Amino acid sequence: MRLFRYLAKEVLVSTAGVTLILLLVILSGRFSNYLGRIAEGKMTFEFLFVILGYHIPSFIQMILPLAFFLSLLLAFGRLYIENEMSVLFSSGVSKIKLAGYTLGIACIISLTSASINFWLAPFSEYRAAEASQEQNQLSAFDFLIPGRFEGNGQRTIHIDSFTPNEGWMNQIFLSDVVRKKNVSIPTQTFAAYAEQIRVSSEDNQNYLIFKNGTRYEGKPGTANYRITQFDTYAVRMATKDNSVIDEPYTKSTLSLIKSTALLDKVELQWRISLVVVIPILAIIGLSLSQVNPRQGRFFKMLPAIILMILYIALLIWGRTGLEKGKLPIQLGLWWIHGVFALIAAALFIQYNQVFERRKARLPEVTDSNE
Repeated sequence: MRLFRYLAKEVLVSTAGVTLILLLVILSGRFSNYLGRIAEGKMTFEFLFVILGYHIPSFIQMILPLAFFLSLLLAFGRLYIENEMSVLFSSGVSKIKLAGYTLGIACIISLTSASINFWLAPFSEYRAAEASQEQNQLSAFDFLIPGRFEGNGQRTIHIDSFTPNEGWMNQIFLSDVVRKKNVSIPTQTFAAYAEQIRVSSEDNQNYLIFKNGTRYEGKPGTANYRITQFDTYAVRMATKDNSVIDEPYTKSTLSLIKSTALLDKVELQWRISLVVVIPILAIIGLSLSQVNPRQGRFFKMLPAIILMILYIALLIWGRTGLEKGKLPIQLGLWWIHGVFALIAAALFIQYNQVFERRKARLPEVTDSNE
């Protein structure tokens, strides 16, 4: 058990580090994308951290198998370079036993992956979808910055300031286009105050209430040009209907098991595949981690990484084929796992045979004088 704890510490610590690095890379890319949406007035800055937090489990479920595989190669490669593996083998540890330790570490990662894939990631994605729907209900007035003109299509808005306590918008200007009898009519509204009111109903209607202002409708100099002064004027804002959240990646694993829909079955196989892939990659990583100290630890990393990329790419291709109905759901993704399980077995047999040949004794030389 002491040897297992030592190997597990080497691999798991490295896995955590690689996972964190890859996660930061993904988050930085998403962060810059969301900053662009914030600049366009499509989401609030507070929502940025909420949506990123909800997506982290989904990022980890894809990163974890890759991080474990790379960490296994690095950790075991270091043990070979520093001749620690030679000491282990000399002390009677066989490669079969080493494979058992490796699969034990893979089981720890698999249990972690299963908890994320089967529970945490779907729950987080469902909450992310709910948060996105709430964000979509916000109007352009929720993103206003005092002193700046904000445009969205044919609508332009400007406010001078906000009243801190009441939330009133002060000195508001709204330029818009309305449709009357299939004719687009430009309008401009100036008001001393305005506030946004949400009416809780099935339609979730939003209204902008102007106070003490003037409304200009039409083009100056035309017969239809009108100027209206008002004490109170209400404008109904466009709202988006909340759709039912039923994407497969947001559903619980139990509901996927009970479902007969094709996309749900594919999603279930995908979640299982991200767990099954870990022990198979563990054996491949163990078999390709053995290097000669003169060659360096990265000598066999390239073919190992190519195998890993091919494995993941085939799984993604298979998932796409299943979703489009080009592959039978009965075959699913299992054939891909079967192929790479055979590759892992072949690599380990070769790996173990090399060890046995090195252990073989040289034939005894008899004395010719006898």
